[in-house]
Amino acid sequence: MRLGSGKHPSLSRNVYVLAVVALCNDVATEMIYPLIPAFLTMVLGASPGFIGVIEGTAETTAALLKLASGWWSDRVAKRKPLVVFGYALASVVRPLVGLAQSASQVLLIRVSDRVGKGVRNAPRDALMADSVDPAVRGRAYGFERAADNLGAFIGPVLAFAAMQWGHVSVRAVFWLAAIPGAVTVATAMIGIREVPRRAPTKAGGPDLSQPMGSRFWAVIAVIFVFTLGNSTDAFLLLRAHELGVAVVLAPILWAVLNLSKAASNTPGGALSDRIGRARTLVFGWALYAVIYWAFGRAGASWEAWGLFALYGLYFGLTEGAERALIADLVPKDRRGTAFGWYYLAIGVGALPASLLFGVLWDRVGSRAAFDVGAALAFVAAVGMAFLPLGRVQRDAQSDVGAS
Repeated sequence: MRLGSGKHPSLSRNVYVLAVVALCNDVATEMIYPLIPAFLTMVLGASPGFIGVIEGTAETTAALLKLASGWWSDRVAKRKPLVVFGYALASVVRPLVGLAQSASQVLLIRVSDRVGKGVRNAPRDALMADSVDPAVRGRAYGFERAADNLGAFIGPVLAFAAMQWGHVSVRAVFWLAAIPGAVTVATAMIGIREVPRRAPTKAGGPDLSQPMGSRFWAVIAVIFVFTLGNSTDAFLLLRAHELGVAVVLAPILWAVLNLSKAASNTPGGALSDRIGRARTLVFGWALYAVIYWAFGRAGASWEAWGLFALYGLYFGLTEGAERALIADLVPKDRRGTAFGWYYLAIGVGALPASLLFGVLWDRVGSRAAFDVGAALAFVAAVGMAFLPLGRVQRDAQSDVGAS
């Protein structure tokens, strides 16, 4: 795959195809996701604590598979089959929420959906790094995230339109999500191109823990600390409902968040190319801490709308920068495994983060839960600011074998 050259390297075909795949997949996902908290609590009778169990379990399951699939994509030097299979599995099981009669059934479906995500994410992100010049990694990941979040904007709008003007039931909306899911799978199968790489020759495949290096593990540790305060966004939707945002407006509120993400992802990723990954992450995590602190003290529905829009800027600053930093830190034949460890850290932290948030909400109140999340984000921002990562990005860009 031809990479850009000169002072302004270009994005590759795979980046654009993966962006289209991400857009269509998130149209399907986000037609459903913002409706699930209200569906669980109002239709199936689940508590906020059980929502934490569902989302935390789903993300932890996905994280374990991301490590395995990332390692395997390094082992066999092929990423596309895992990417396509992961998107296909999620597209098949996701609409089955429309059949659920209990919260435990939703748990099973969400876990199956996240299995698909677990299989595809690490190989996909490694394929992205294989496909672009190191000088524009942040922009490439930001562009793909922007497309993903644009789909997450379109999905809730379609769900709102179907319910408000088409008089479609919530369960029927879940089934309609199968249409963009099918487009996702077809685009991935036809459009993605494998980037030729030499398969490892060492018997048994590469070691899962070496040779990542101390800087990689330090970054993973700091990201894990942040994740402990980063519970499922389903709680933000519940908080918005608590502040007076009507259930029928939940898809629109979710769309506002994702439009803000989409608008800021590419500039945020490009910013990390210019000023450094770590500095961009510090800004993003500090913003997260302020937003969570404000969510705990909000008292009106208009504040929920404003905070959701601002929350999207946090994603713009961090989604591309985090992935680009992981790619910068490791050799090219270890990227799948590196992204697997990255997602494992996030997923292992997701379960206790969501459980803790749900328990605090149930027993103390939402303000205490949001304050704990803000405090952990601030600690992580300080930790990232003091990591010795100044040369990482320059070293990656000077390594002609990095892509």
